Amino acid sequence: MEWREAEEIMREKVKKGLCLASSAVLLAGIFMALMGLYYWVIKAGIPYQDPPLELQIQYAIYMGIGDILVKNGLLTAGIGGISRLIIGMSGKCRKFIGP
Repeated sequence: MEWREAEEIMREKVKKGLCLASSAVLLAGIFMALMGLYYWVIKAGIPYQDPPLELQIQYAIYMGIGDILVKNGLLTAGIGGISRLIIGMSGKCRKFIGP
């Protein structure tokens, strides 16, 4: 095997790794955002009309967790999507992902 062939094989492996990594970051961001929505809708839910102090604190904590997860999830998904788009525009991801 020549040196140039080995270099080309290594480039293809790096491109495949970058493509898979960007897809994983995108998927992780979507999952994080969905977990944040779960905290907003299911865990925190609609607040009681006149709740005791403990329920007010619990509601505030769950809403805070949901806010952080949704914000970070959307940011992570955005970064993963943009990197996937950039890598995909070079036409390298289509070879690796799919049947």
